[in-house]
Amino acid sequence: MSDLKSEITKRRTFAIISHPDAGKTTLTEKFLLYGKAINTAGSVKGKKTSKHAVSDWMEIEKQRGISVTSSVLQFNYDGFCINILDTPGHEDFSEDTYRTLMAADSAVMVIDGSKGVEKQTIKLFKVCVMRHIPIFTFINKMDREAKDPFDLIEDIENVLGIDTCPVNWPIGSGKAFKGVYERGTNSVTTFTATQNGQKQVAKDEIAWNEENHDELIEHMGVELYDKLTEDVELLDGASAEFDLKRIQGGDLTPVFFGSALTNFGVENFLKHFLDMTTSPLPRKSNKGIIDPFDKDFSAFVFKIQANMNKAHRDRIAFMRIVSGKFDAGMEVYHVQGKRKAKLSQPQQMMAEERHIVKEAYAGDIIGVFDPGIFSIGDTLTSSDEKFEFEGIPTFAPEHFARVRQVDTMKRKQFIKGINQIAQEGAIQIFQEFNTGMEEIIVGVVGVLQLDVLKFRLESEYNVEIRMDQLPYEYIRWVENADEVDLNSINGTSDMKKIKDLKDNPLLLFVNAWSPNMVQERNPELKMSEFGKA
Repeated sequence: MSDLKSEITKRRTFAIISHPDAGKTTLTEKFLLYGKAINTAGSVKGKKTSKHAVSDWMEIEKQRGISVTSSVLQFNYDGFCINILDTPGHEDFSEDTYRTLMAADSAVMVIDGSKGVEKQTIKLFKVCVMRHIPIFTFINKMDREAKDPFDLIEDIENVLGIDTCPVNWPIGSGKAFKGVYERGTNSVTTFTATQNGQKQVAKDEIAWNEENHDELIEHMGVELYDKLTEDVELLDGASAEFDLKRIQGGDLTPVFFGSALTNFGVENFLKHFLDMTTSPLPRKSNKGIIDPFDKDFSAFVFKIQANMNKAHRDRIAFMRIVSGKFDAGMEVYHVQGKRKAKLSQPQQMMAEERHIVKEAYAGDIIGVFDPGIFSIGDTLTSSDEKFEFEGIPTFAPEHFARVRQVDTMKRKQFIKGINQIAQEGAIQIFQEFNTGMEEIIVGVVGVLQLDVLKFRLESEYNVEIRMDQLPYEYIRWVENADEVDLNSINGTSDMKKIKDLKDNPLLLFVNAWSPNMVQERNPELKMSEFGKA
């Protein structure tokens, strides 16, 4: 039991989120460099170079230079075992990021110093605040021209509604970037750029005091010295005090300034992060709170990915281990399937690279071979007492398209492909209310997901499709379908009846006011904006 406790205690599991191009994947790679998990950094811009970021593996990601699916990466550093959940930055893939946040205990928020908090990722940051997930902020690209740091701090507080506590403070930016002032040690860490994926940054630490006045001025110049003197006084009076309890409760975000590309401030950030975060957190279930240190194994599926390896044509179910220890080949109870399941080919990922794991602990993320039995949100446990973890809500799709295959002889591949991609949670698929699979309607959160669907059906299933976008923007799940006759609903002219794969009825609308009108006309009808995964 003591081994179990020590293994779980050293786990840290966090998601890394940002707007596209803020430098999230670069920061992830630098973490991996410090953990000796990789030897050289790749490049985020897949379309400009043959070397791709290690956490971006899908062909379309390499072509476009964006992440469209979450990656799971594990490394060891300074006695800790760290699980990073790298997520897509683009808002069109925010549903994948949201599910990933359910598997994380904290979040690292990467912000571009020249842009501040950007519109596309506000929704995701607010999800963290709403769920009280501890947020650690890394303001990146200080080696380029950046906004005034006080404006950046104010931006975070105003837009996200969370207090900030700067741990360090930048001295200039762009070509004039001279390093950071470390508030905890009252010292200046000087900035010297590094290139070509080097691990170490040439830097000095100079105590911020009168004795070092001349050395400090020689390094940063009189103007920046005077500005820093003024900033330090302002910071002490204006910013929130460091409060670890508030940080761990998600009410206060510690803020760090640095440059992921040049490695500056990355290791310092990592060390502070490990000091401030906790071991794996408990999770809610329908039988109460499940403690990570419970000896019984339990986990929930938060992601399914097909065809990660073209040679194998496999499906991997990613699960967050909530409690206990996992042993390769162990048999567990699949609660939703109401049967025992052997978790075969358990593996952990490094982008395309994968290795079989013999054991894993609460806090870890593992992928297991899925023969088509798992769904997002499923619970697995070795406990005699059966329970289910809280479900993972799905985002309501905002874009709809009718999809059909061009070659009628490829119907089988088409149905298989579109079903598998839907089971991953990348799209939602529906049918006309009173028909079978002849007409397939696809719903997505962002239109870019339709491009990914088309690309994947062609490249992975060799199926060319024709897509007709539909005008519907609003969807409602019918919660009491067994109590009402949907054929006799008094609807609106823009309403369309459809059903999901589980035959649950739904209503689509073109206009925002239509759902309320239908509700008024049919008071017995119970509608919801959210489905369950």
